[in-house]
Amino acid sequence: MKEAGFYERLGDEKVQCRLCAHECVIVPGKRGICGVRENRDGTLHSLVYGKIISQHVDPIEKKPLFHFLPGSRAYSIATVGCNFQCLHCQNYEISQFPRLYESEIIGEDLTPEELIRKVKASRAESIAYTYTEPTIFSEFARDTAVLARGEGIRNVFVSNGFMTEASARAMATVLDADNIDLKSFSDAFYHKVCKARLQPVLDTIILMKQLGVWVEVTTLVIPGLNDSDEELKDIAAFIKGVGIEIPWHVSAFYPTYKMLDRPRTTASQLQRAREIGLEAGLRYVYTGNIPGDRGENTYCPACGELLIQRTGYTIRRNVLQDGCCPKCTAPIDGVWK
Repeated sequence: MKEAGFYERLGDEKVQCRLCAHECVIVPGKRGICGVRENRDGTLHSLVYGKIISQHVDPIEKKPLFHFLPGSRAYSIATVGCNFQCLHCQNYEISQFPRLYESEIIGEDLTPEELIRKVKASRAESIAYTYTEPTIFSEFARDTAVLARGEGIRNVFVSNGFMTEASARAMATVLDADNIDLKSFSDAFYHKVCKARLQPVLDTIILMKQLGVWVEVTTLVIPGLNDSDEELKDIAAFIKGVGIEIPWHVSAFYPTYKMLDRPRTTASQLQRAREIGLEAGLRYVYTGNIPGDRGENTYCPACGELLIQRTGYTIRRNVLQDGCCPKCTAPIDGVWK
């Protein structure tokens, strides 16, 4: 347990958390929506500092990050808890753990120093704060990220983007990349499916880009909920307005958790979403969760040359030369070294 950052005392021992965009007002003895930040006698505490529930070495492509150190490995970590309650959460067993198990908090106790030693032993080039929403364990993530920077290890968020401006600015100082879920372009979707709001996510995407963090955006395409041409065009137009060089990942949904009434996303639906992104003027649009599709590959936006060929999370071919197309020498957006 550690005193939380980003909160203020309101009197009568109430506190208001300023970490994520819910900005929960929490009375003594209670927790915020995330389930892992508790008011104890007027002081807000993080209950998951150093409580690591999951740790794996993953390909960076799994995050997914396609324009950030391709072919490298990321030491991925998470704690229990989340500030969203997505009906289709693929990691609900850990993200919703405090809700499912009477507020219990579990995880392996690790200090930032111990974690860094594990990362170095694994020879991973980066740490990915992922699986659940990393904002809710940002105190531990930030302390670890500072140490990682000193060791030449990169830091990556895989996030729902539901942050306050203050917490996003603070985290950006130690982040190298951020894949942000843009789950829909409908506030009604966010309310119904995630118990959240759209605008803070849009604000975080814009801010992270402005602050120099390498940003990629992912949309899980759910049949009948966010797969209309109109909505996909709105998402593509928004991303283009932030930066045409931002890669957009459109990924296939499969039924899980509390959303078992929807069919899987078909390959043709994802390919149509990719076409919409490219027609909107985005340079890089990728299909996900359908290995073998040409939409997994990186092509030069200037001449169309195949630059990086992928199958799932595996790099089959990479002909980039110092971040440029070998055929036409056009620079390709990303972090390549």
